[in-house]
Amino acid sequence: MEDTDYKVKLEVFEGPLDLLLYLIKKDEIDIYDVSIERITQQYLKYIDTFKMLNIELASEFIVMAANLMYIKSRELLPKLQQPPDEEAEEDDPRWELIRQLVEYKKFKDAAQFLGLQEVKSEEFFATSPEVPDLSAPPPVAQVGVFDLIRAFQRVLKRFENTTDIREIVDDRYTVADKIEHLLETILAGSRVPFESLFSSAASRSEVIVTFLAMLELIKLNHLQVEQEILLGSIVVIRPADA
Repeated sequence: MEDTDYKVKLEVFEGPLDLLLYLIKKDEIDIYDVSIERITQQYLKYIDTFKMLNIELASEFIVMAANLMYIKSRELLPKLQQPPDEEAEEDDPRWELIRQLVEYKKFKDAAQFLGLQEVKSEEFFATSPEVPDLSAPPPVAQVGVFDLIRAFQRVLKRFENTTDIREIVDDRYTVADKIEHLLETILAGSRVPFESLFSSAASRSEVIVTFLAMLELIKLNHLQVEQEILLGSIVVIRPADA
């Protein structure tokens, strides 16, 4: 049984277009080649996972889900049978969504560029110039909430087609218990692969409660997560002073 009374106070700063761009990047496809059927399935799976974990989402995510299903339904119909859409400028029902994604990506890329320029200008006007440390390791890729959900989905897949009687007794696991277990398992100053935290999990519900406990420890800064490469494996870190 899942710890359904526990609600993660995890703020999702990204919006539905961020999630769509993430899914497109994950599949390494061009925005213009996006498959509405595939991306709708993946998007709805993320929404279902957020609901499973009791993570609150903005209403825009639900609106986008409805829009994706509408576009998908139009695509499935022969063009002669498609209902008229007065606002559509193209025959392809995907076009309006693709246009939004392209414009939003331009905005995000511009914002990222301006942010980098701001950092460079701060270094340029520094009162005491610093010599860059060439021996320092390259910066790690930032881990977002969509990365964590993706990694969680992979772990949960182990129990996709299994029904185990142990699920009945798994209500003995609570988030508080798993927080204590994680702090005992991950020693201060150590780094462990994300998947290893679930290696002993005997059921789907135990995976869920463990993940909720990990999210809570991340929120409290007792744990950190990082990726060596974009969309790569996630490493969980416990700082030496945590």
